[in-house]
Amino acid sequence: MNWFNRVRNSLTFLPKKETDKDLWVKCPGCQQMVFAQEYEDNLYVCPRCDHHGRIGADERLKQILDLGYGVLSQPDVREDPLKFRDTKKYTDRLKQARAKNPHKDAFSVGSGTIDGTPAVVGVQDFGFMGGSMGMAVGTAFCKGAERAIERNCAYVVVTAAGGARMQEGILSLMQMPKATVMTRRLKEAGLPYIVVLSDPTTGGVTASYAMLGDIHIAEPGALIGFAGQRVIQDTIREQLPDGFQRAEYLHKHGMVDMVVHRSELKDTLATVLDYLSPKKAA
Repeated sequence: MNWFNRVRNSLTFLPKKETDKDLWVKCPGCQQMVFAQEYEDNLYVCPRCDHHGRIGADERLKQILDLGYGVLSQPDVREDPLKFRDTKKYTDRLKQARAKNPHKDAFSVGSGTIDGTPAVVGVQDFGFMGGSMGMAVGTAFCKGAERAIERNCAYVVVTAAGGARMQEGILSLMQMPKATVMTRRLKEAGLPYIVVLSDPTTGGVTASYAMLGDIHIAEPGALIGFAGQRVIQDTIREQLPDGFQRAEYLHKHGMVDMVVHRSELKDTLATVLDYLSPKKAA
């Protein structure tokens, strides 16, 4: 037996300790490693470069609504109406997305209060198939608007999407006018409709309910647009300016009312709702 085997046999190896989650996360902005607990405590904003990370629907609702809010059940819609298949069946893609997400689809609605003011909050989760807008998303959006009308209170929507869900074809695109009609009903009822644009908000979502709010608030650095930058650049054959389609650029050019840090978002919404909400909201 050589010396290496003698040393190895004399050592006692303990089993690898399992942890529930990673202790470190890599910031997508500055590429630095951040202690996971610090990142979470900072509302998933990098403490070094201030990059606003993407968060799920449950975390977003928790950050915006007061304790005690309820979550509306997600509507049942016909799944895979076109029997769509690319490299995978659409039904398999849905199963895969649901295995990683606590909700059935990309849009969730919470009903409660924001700093004491009644509000309904809809949240689009980019983690579910890129937040893509299909029939389930459109129906959930409308259900949230109907709940706001029932409660006579504001409807706040946090958007995050890559656009329409291609697996549902024209049925996905039909959600654009469907959601637009509901924003009109909110206006007719005299209720505030406020949109919080998070990273990214693009495609058909931008072309419909994401840009129809009474007030548009964007998170710092959020990508907001319809077509991609490369498509635009190749079409107009010109170099696009720095920061094009980012929240700060859109704010400077009048497409966004304000850019608000995540730590100040709830207070900002509370102030806006205090001005705009009906005083006899239930």
